[in-house]
Amino acid sequence: MSEYTDQLDMEFVRGQFPALAKDWAFFDNAGGSQTLQGAMDRIVEFLTHRDVQIGGSYEISQLAAEALMDGRRAAQTFVNAARPEEIVFGPSTTALVQTLAAAMRSQFEPGDEIIVTHADHESNIGPWERLREFGVEIKVWPFDPASMQLRLEDLAPLMGPRTKLVCVHHVSNILGSINPVGEIADFVHSHGAKICVDGVAYAPHRAIDVTAWDVDYYIFSLYKCYGPHTAIMYGKYELLAELDGLYHYFYGKDKVPGKLEPGNPNYELAYPMTAVVEYVQALGRRAGSDAEGRALFEAGFAAIARQEEVLTNRLLDWLGARNDCRVIGDPGNSGNLRVPTISFRVEGVNSGAVARGMDDHKVAIRFGDFHSRRLVERLGEDHDDGVVRVSMVHYNTLAELERMLSALPDVLSGAELTLAADAD
Repeated sequence: MSEYTDQLDMEFVRGQFPALAKDWAFFDNAGGSQTLQGAMDRIVEFLTHRDVQIGGSYEISQLAAEALMDGRRAAQTFVNAARPEEIVFGPSTTALVQTLAAAMRSQFEPGDEIIVTHADHESNIGPWERLREFGVEIKVWPFDPASMQLRLEDLAPLMGPRTKLVCVHHVSNILGSINPVGEIADFVHSHGAKICVDGVAYAPHRAIDVTAWDVDYYIFSLYKCYGPHTAIMYGKYELLAELDGLYHYFYGKDKVPGKLEPGNPNYELAYPMTAVVEYVQALGRRAGSDAEGRALFEAGFAAIARQEEVLTNRLLDWLGARNDCRVIGDPGNSGNLRVPTISFRVEGVNSGAVARGMDDHKVAIRFGDFHSRRLVERLGEDHDDGVVRVSMVHYNTLAELERMLSALPDVLSGAELTLAADAD
């Protein structure tokens, strides 16, 4: 065990999250992370001192507008966008993909093609599927079950002159492996199409860089990145300007991003984006960086990645040492090319029984298909309550993980006995 050591100042890190003072170990972070105290403070500040509509001439309205713009600028830093107007706020990733699909509809003609993958969360499949009623053809980029990867060689035959959009996940919330979205974007653009990336399962773990990857649209949820329940869509400014407006008729095509935020965004939930960026920068500073701005932010995420690599490797090593556990996806972590979202099966054991057994130990894990049902079905893992998923983030400690691993053998034994009794 000496080879595994926490890589962050865990007293500082955990001190920023009030919920971590509970007895529970939270290993269900892919469903939603715990929230920073700083983010909570921004919500209270807004509702106490700025809680009016933007657009007024008076001081408090100006303060409200300033808070919203500060949130956009923080999100700009978070994704490395060219300008704050490239940030669209919405209630969730699911809702924002639906927003994008609705706003793009007039760009498609009958016979145009959209490519999706069945390895995605349903958020980045269903909204595009619904465009079939307008004559849009939906093609599926096949997932290779042998390598557990999406391969460009399988995408190439699908690309044609009518292909307008490719929709893909950065990280599967089941498999945990990181897709090379920059390489995929280059390939898609070389064929004259655009790309929409679901970044939900990537965003809590590594720095997003939409500029370096040259993606057209990138969407993720802030409530999985240490903030409140809201979400962010990045889009290249010229592409957002081309989208149909979803607000009032007098919101012209050039009113970006407001035309895509009907009823206006939730100000008090957008503002805490500032606290999330400041926190990640604080981690960079504690890791020894003397940079500022975006560079300091990247240093913070590099520190996050080091902590998560240790957690990932420890859990994968433990699972790999057992002959009754099977990792769904890559069982290794060479080059730290996966995030600490790890799904597995236990031979002969119902996955729901495993998760419920951990409840007694105050360890929060989850089971099921996690709204990636098409993937789970195609992998043949939709029986016996789906898969078990342990999803960690940087504020989880090795001590918490050892607590879970100490309890799991007894939980698995109990689940096997229950299964045997039910069979009798």
